[in-house]
Amino acid sequence: MKKTELSRKEFIRMSGLGLAGVTLASGLMAAAETETNDGKSYLLKNVRLETGFEYEEGEVSRTKTGLFCVAIKDGKIKSISANKPNAPGAIDAKGWLMLPAFKDMHIHLDKTFYGGPWQATRRGPGGVKGMIALEQKILPEMLKTSTDRAEKLIELLQSKGTNFARSHVNIEPTSKLQSLSNLLKALENRKNSFGAELVAFPQHGVFYTDSVPYLKEAAKMNIDFIGGLDPYTIDGAIEKTIDFTVQLALDNNKGIDIHLHESGESGLKTVEYLIKKVNENPALQHKTFLSHCFVLGKIDKIKQEEIAEQLGAAGIGIVSTIPFGGLIMPIPTLYKHNVNVMTGNDSIIDHWSTFGSGSVLEKAHTMAQLYGYSTEFLLSRSLKLATGNVLPLDDKGLQLWPKAGDAADLVLIEASCSAEAVARISPVRSLINKGQIVY
Repeated sequence: MKKTELSRKEFIRMSGLGLAGVTLASGLMAAAETETNDGKSYLLKNVRLETGFEYEEGEVSRTKTGLFCVAIKDGKIKSISANKPNAPGAIDAKGWLMLPAFKDMHIHLDKTFYGGPWQATRRGPGGVKGMIALEQKILPEMLKTSTDRAEKLIELLQSKGTNFARSHVNIEPTSKLQSLSNLLKALENRKNSFGAELVAFPQHGVFYTDSVPYLKEAAKMNIDFIGGLDPYTIDGAIEKTIDFTVQLALDNNKGIDIHLHESGESGLKTVEYLIKKVNENPALQHKTFLSHCFVLGKIDKIKQEEIAEQLGAAGIGIVSTIPFGGLIMPIPTLYKHNVNVMTGNDSIIDHWSTFGSGSVLEKAHTMAQLYGYSTEFLLSRSLKLATGNVLPLDDKGLQLWPKAGDAADLVLIEASCSAEAVARISPVRSLINKGQIVY
């Protein structure tokens, strides 16, 4: 998959579609290789699209769908038309459901065991600082294979329907800028099939280890966000660390995405101080995010409402990995106050977590289970966690996606509708990125 073009044989072998998908896979590949005077184009037939809702006693009871032809040209959806089952040269999508391609908005592509020998998580004493000490020991060896491992992890994400990720990348004195350099190589190798935005992440603290010079250098490179990690627990000072992060972002026209695991008073103070700083600097609105932000799951409901309202007003998003067990995040409350909520897999088979399937559709499924989103309507709304807030239908059942002119970033899923796809974590049969078949 390092090559821009694959032979049909290679594509079928690597796609994982199995016998059921061989006809589609070979047909799609042939279509993708078809040159016209205007560039690459092909036609998909028997594409299932959502068209509206059916109601019983005022409640959504079913999602209406239909079969259509979808024309792809130059990486965009050229047109959507009535289905023509016998259209010559068209590729048979077999009635599979077309949905927007998925987005993993919190992952660490730069450090993973995936693609190498199996290793379970090794956790010693000392909490996050203990893990920092572990990283300082193992990172030099991990860096030797990090480009290749990142590419294998990207392949896993693609097989689960994801064509875009926000990846945090270590910036600290142990790896300096090497982790970033290695990941940029992997992304360059995959630039035709996968998109990403990067967060310069001081995993070992901004001041706990002196990451400041490396963060300043990284901020001038090809990254999109300045990251952070538990300012009070790691650096011992909320305002000093947040002030540095905010100023670095402003000086370099970057966004902010801070890991916040602290669930006590320091966590709440960090959230409140960041809200204050973003309100003072409107350029950071809708460009600032708190990842995890577990403190929101620990405060009482009145405070949850208050903070959610402030986050929504300040344009600060929450990127949640949908924790469960003893910690349930107030995601419905965040939605109520128009907070941008996104999700990601975070760690996949690394020294932080043994678990992680690579599927953000599974994350949407978990959220739906946690909050009782079991109806047709609520399940269909839950899909937006996987798609980066893009839904085929709006709340009234009007079709929003796809439209002619949209980027041809889409998945074909073996499901009858969005609600079923979320409830059953339905299998992804193909991923198309800007018109190119990559899985």
